[in-house]
Amino acid sequence: MQAIEPSTAPAMTASPFVRVALLAYTCLIVYASWYPFSGWRDLGIHPLAYLTAPLPYYWTAFDIATNVAGYAPFGLLLVLALHPRIKGVAAVLIVLMVTLLMAGTMEAVQTYLPTRVASNLDLATNAAGALLGALAGAGWGYRLLESSRLLDLRRRWMNDSAGRGLVVVGLWPLAQIYPVSHFFGLGQLFDALSGWLSSMLSEPIDLATWLLNDAALSSEQYRLSEVVLTACGLIGGVLTLLVILRKSAPRLLLVLLLVASAMLVKLIASALFFAPENAFVSLTPATLSGLLIGGALLIPLAFLSNGIQRHIASYVLIAGLFIINLLPPNPYFISTLQTWVQGKFLNFNGAAQFLSVLWPFFALWFLCYPVRRKKV
Repeated sequence: MQAIEPSTAPAMTASPFVRVALLAYTCLIVYASWYPFSGWRDLGIHPLAYLTAPLPYYWTAFDIATNVAGYAPFGLLLVLALHPRIKGVAAVLIVLMVTLLMAGTMEAVQTYLPTRVASNLDLATNAAGALLGALAGAGWGYRLLESSRLLDLRRRWMNDSAGRGLVVVGLWPLAQIYPVSHFFGLGQLFDALSGWLSSMLSEPIDLATWLLNDAALSSEQYRLSEVVLTACGLIGGVLTLLVILRKSAPRLLLVLLLVASAMLVKLIASALFFAPENAFVSLTPATLSGLLIGGALLIPLAFLSNGIQRHIASYVLIAGLFIINLLPPNPYFISTLQTWVQGKFLNFNGAAQFLSVLWPFFALWFLCYPVRRKKV
């Protein structure tokens, strides 16, 4: 009688990609919920008073839809992050409890923000969104994480470091939504810090001007800086993708899709949140030159090893951070930002700024700390 050999199928393990995505999305929720982090005040209202308050008199279907849609990915990612240790009904119940605790905290803190209103309706719709996402994850989690076609493609096209890298690369096009002073010029840390400090100290503060000591650039120097900045942004984003791809992957196609999606998101966001005629205004001659130069430099860089690509991408992103924070304001950016109406998109605007400012730092974290697999 032939002995039955033990199964050699790999044991199910947690997905690093999902857990990193959950962490990033949680940070987005916190930032969007408490944006703009200024004007804090105490009105003498208990932070949990909103729980027993009457339902808001004024609400719209848009408010309900955005609250549900905003937390649905959180519920989905949290269920998938618990897989395979916790699954099914237990995972859904954990998601619901975590969501009520987190969303309740977000609403309670909004009591101290002048531009926000704590609402029990928001809490209920947030919990409903997370519950819908959790139910979807519980029903489709195994297919998504263990037997999906996308998972098979990921294993064949991407290396072991793709778990975190996919999150960083996927956020790059979304980081283009927030209006920045230069094309692909992410990481405007001084502008964000200047705004926060100005709100807290009740006086205008410009960190870039203070650091530069009112230094001025000639028009030629400014255009050259814009060319270099655009090239650095393009090279940094593309190399971050290339370092997670295997040689057998359709790298040219994936790079073109990534760049096209980033540019499309940028142009559509400019058309939607400003005037439609402003969609292509940011494509200045200097920007186009930077895109051409960056694209030409990427051709030889694509044939280097992943280790060298990591180093070059890190250096390029650091150079871009220095340039974007030390360049004087772009007149186009100043004029268009005046028409950036937040309105109902206050949460969305906060999340967009969060991505715009911090994406280069996420990318540097991924590039400088690669995953080390233990040898068996």
